[in-house]
Amino acid sequence: MPEPAAWRYQKITKPMFDLPQEEAILAGRILPMAGEPIENGFVQIADGRIVAVGPRTEMPAGEVTETGGTIMPGLINSHAHLSWDGIHDLARQSMDDPVPISVFKAAGNMLKSLRAGITLVRDLGFHGLNLYSKQAVEQGIFPGPRVKVCGNAIIQTGGHTYWVCREATGADEMRRAVREQVKGGADLIKIMACHDTLEFTDEELAAVIDEAHRNKLPVTAHATYDACIARVAEFGVDCIEHGGSMSEETIQLLLAKKLPIVTTFAPLVQQSQPEIARKFGIPDWKIEERQKAIADPKRYAGLKRAAEAGVPIVFGTDAGSPAVEHDVVAPELAFMVSVGVCRDNLDALASITSRAARIVSMEDEIGTLEAGKAADLIVVDGNPAEDLFALERVRRTYVAGRRMHG
Repeated sequence: MPEPAAWRYQKITKPMFDLPQEEAILAGRILPMAGEPIENGFVQIADGRIVAVGPRTEMPAGEVTETGGTIMPGLINSHAHLSWDGIHDLARQSMDDPVPISVFKAAGNMLKSLRAGITLVRDLGFHGLNLYSKQAVEQGIFPGPRVKVCGNAIIQTGGHTYWVCREATGADEMRRAVREQVKGGADLIKIMACHDTLEFTDEELAAVIDEAHRNKLPVTAHATYDACIARVAEFGVDCIEHGGSMSEETIQLLLAKKLPIVTTFAPLVQQSQPEIARKFGIPDWKIEERQKAIADPKRYAGLKRAAEAGVPIVFGTDAGSPAVEHDVVAPELAFMVSVGVCRDNLDALASITSRAARIVSMEDEIGTLEAGKAADLIVVDGNPAEDLFALERVRRTYVAGRRMHG
């Protein structure tokens, strides 16, 4: 493994926020996301972990908290940008916001995430500031969800969203860019592999992926159409962000390489609603464009065919993008079902829990309610398996047994 980031050598005598790990028996409807739902069951937590899960008939003796709702694993947003706040002009925000303001936005968005039941955020880049969000949470400087980060996303010089990424030219500079993120403590490397055209030379693309893998970090790629998705898959990335139109050959390639796709429909969904979009400065021409996109099933045919073929589909909202706040969850999940990339509500819930845990290599720790796993769980008013919008009523959020909300 690479050398730890410098901040990991700091001795923390007392965290600023040191919430206690609760010992509790929570009773209610259980959606374990491993096995069948339990209509009348319990989850016992202690020392930050799940001790037992089962039907109420097997509940141990002790004080019981009747939740009156549904207990399920904490939610995972696999594509977010904590320092963006949803205002329309991301370029100016990225270039003009003073660093302290970007940090305050990230802090506020971590709190919004917790209130929405999100217990892990995979932050995919904003000038590398996400490295500090991760440090703040892990050192107890600020309360937040678990944070997995890429540091700076890496792009070719002048490439897509150059104003918020680490630009590099040539294979050697690509390797340097990767090493900088590794040194800062990144959990993964993100590359911006296309916009209107393919980006990176073959030598650059090979170098950035090889250097990440040499340092034992996975690579995820912004890839939005067939030629780009096929190219990065062939070169050896570990995950596809956004996805898009795909040929049968590309779908088979993803299956062969076992590559997941993190879909991000929320910008389209939110920006297509004038009452939401106008609050964030979205112009009318874009609202109309988004409304046409939402109504066109052909736009999502490739993703639907990929899902039906068995390509893992994982939830992400691109939170912080125009009109997408960090507590937007249900609209994305509902749209995933409506366009067919998820079979039903339970499949959609798997995309934000168990499948999402796999792409951060934490499936043995989180993502399902099972004895021995970390007590990352939420209590929801209602039954999300029947109504995904019940997720807009989160009563409690626990991370490692610490009650972070409710």
